[in-house]
Amino acid sequence: MADKVAVVTGSNKGIGFGIVRALCKRGIGNVYLTARNVQRGKEAIAILSKEGYKPLFYQLDVTDEQSVKSFAEHLKQNHAGLDILINNAAIATANFTETTYEDSVQVLNANYYSILTIQKYIFPLLKNNARVVNISSNCGHITNLKNTYWINRLTKDDINQEDIDAFVVWFLNSVKDGTLKEEDFQEMPLLAYRISKIAVCALTRLQQKEVERDISVNSLHPGFVKTDMVKTVGDLTIDEASDAPVYLALNIDQSVKGKYFWFDKTEKDWADTNAQNLYCPYALLKRYLEESKENLQRIKKSKGSRKLIIKLTKRQNAHQLSCQHDR
Repeated sequence: MADKVAVVTGSNKGIGFGIVRALCKRGIGNVYLTARNVQRGKEAIAILSKEGYKPLFYQLDVTDEQSVKSFAEHLKQNHAGLDILINNAAIATANFTETTYEDSVQVLNANYYSILTIQKYIFPLLKNNARVVNISSNCGHITNLKNTYWINRLTKDDINQEDIDAFVVWFLNSVKDGTLKEEDFQEMPLLAYRISKIAVCALTRLQQKEVERDISVNSLHPGFVKTDMVKTVGDLTIDEASDAPVYLALNIDQSVKGKYFWFDKTEKDWADTNAQNLYCPYALLKRYLEESKENLQRIKKSKGSRKLIIKLTKRQNAHQLSCQHDR
């Protein structure tokens, strides 16, 4: 374990940070914490160093091909190969219920096209029996789609890269042209994010078909995690959410390949169009956000009440002192 090399993209905070910590805790000798922002990356390294861990830092912007290429060169020069690759870097639109072309392009670049760039430069460095984990979502299950043409094209056995790319381009063009049809999707909120994660799951199956050297590639829905992406609401802590990715990276049998897992380590059939409760319900996130807002308002009111009580108490004490002096 001490000589293994692991890379976690987008890991200065959130799930990625938890995965880095967990891999260090399991004794992986070379764990790369990567981040686009150098300062935030170094701050994350400092936190883990105080906990007794020694992850390595490398500045990486997954949407910048030259940045990915430079990182690949660094890995090639400093290590004999890569044992674990966890593609975690991802973004969502700030407004969950609106779908704009500019936001959609940013989401697809960060969540989908970046993995193709990583595949181009870093996959060749994977060792025999290496493991790749693509962090997806329940937003990535095929039941988030209703368009039968794309469902059939994405779930067919002989899927190729052109199929997935065409799906992404179809979505982007539909947003740009204003031709999106609500009946094509299970839900409209978080739409660009859903499309990106559906594409990631489809790509996972294709990568497994094309990769060699007994490398395993699986995708994972990490659960509803309390991260900045969902405004820190959710069911799982970062440490809890890191358990399943590390399980896929270290513990599951090497023969498990091209599959879709959930946070509880259970395998789900990604291509099952009749599956129940596997798509991403926005109502759940909305409820959590509303509860969080109500709690915040209560806290503010509580703080305001405490401040008023303190203020009145001070006035009362001052009055009492004044009365005592008058006597």
